[in-house]
Amino acid sequence: MLLSATTLLAQDAAIPQAAVSFNLPPNSPLSVSGFTMADSRATARGAALALDLHMPLTLRNDSGKRIHGVTLRVVSQEVTLGGKGSVTYPSLNVGPGETFPVRIDMQLMRPSQITGGPLVQVDLDGVLFQDLSFFGPDRLNSKRTLTACEMEAQRDREHFKRVLAATGPNGLQNEMFESMARQGAVSQLVVSVKRTGRAVTSAATAPSERTAEFAFLQFPDSPIEPMKGSAQISGNEAHAPRIEVRNKSGKPVKYVEMGWIVSDPSGKQYMAGSLPSADADLVLPPGKTARLLQETTLNFSSKGQPVNVQKMVGFVNQVEFEDGKIWVPNRQNLDNAVLLKVLPPSAEEQRLTDIYRKRGLQGLISELNKY
Repeated sequence: MLLSATTLLAQDAAIPQAAVSFNLPPNSPLSVSGFTMADSRATARGAALALDLHMPLTLRNDSGKRIHGVTLRVVSQEVTLGGKGSVTYPSLNVGPGETFPVRIDMQLMRPSQITGGPLVQVDLDGVLFQDLSFFGPDRLNSKRTLTACEMEAQRDREHFKRVLAATGPNGLQNEMFESMARQGAVSQLVVSVKRTGRAVTSAATAPSERTAEFAFLQFPDSPIEPMKGSAQISGNEAHAPRIEVRNKSGKPVKYVEMGWIVSDPSGKQYMAGSLPSADADLVLPPGKTARLLQETTLNFSSKGQPVNVQKMVGFVNQVEFEDGKIWVPNRQNLDNAVLLKVLPPSAEEQRLTDIYRKRGLQGLISELNKY
């Protein structure tokens, strides 16, 4: 039996398992072995229900291939603001017949007057396999996201395996120490985004707006060359960022993502996020240029205090070719002194350092030897 919003009109009520539906196609490589609702609750807020979801799931690999990434789409109402979410799990290594845990922790909104059907539906958006083949409707561009994560994972595993081969266990241990130190030293920046106009938080007190130019880190092997770029800066706000790029490869490109670093007046640097190509129909032929732009205002803060923008640095973070292949920066590119200070580690590097913390050096070596 599926429970609808009409059965949960109390001010605060637990969400039962029967209120959740899993929409997996008949040929899905995944099945649900079990799940609980933990302390998931539905709370009435005027004419809406706030669904606070905390759902541990166990999924099973029913395919004949190893799974390296999964994205689930979670929906309470398709057209309601706040009615959809997703969870992505990269850096997996799940063999055929094996199970693995995932969690859905999010808050969704749903109009309380909607009757019938489940409160929450969980869809499979995509599964990435070890051979980089993909299954799923890909409504959230999961194929690109999971493939890029897998390329980063392969890059970082190979890096640590090279360190082990060249310098032995002690060298690998020192590399782990350095990685954990970098992770602890990365400055956290809170970025709020407004799609049009200026952010309200500082517009009244911000100084006059100025045009700031991007400086660029150039990677020799990058298929994309950033040419020029700018944003309108006012205190801790950046408005309408735009970057012109050129395809210097021999293949058409359909997606470009630029990393974005900002510096405050003291020279402290922060990773501000990324500037993706927003045109879904982008095809950038070899030798041609295109503009990446966003009609947004970004507001930067750290530890509750505004971070005024003094300088900006951009770098090519990800490229997808028309044939679906993905380029990401190599470890030599990431050894740049600027990036080492601000770039968060990949999901795979975080996973490997977690293994080192929990299982020690031999546990890490055993994990690397699986690949």
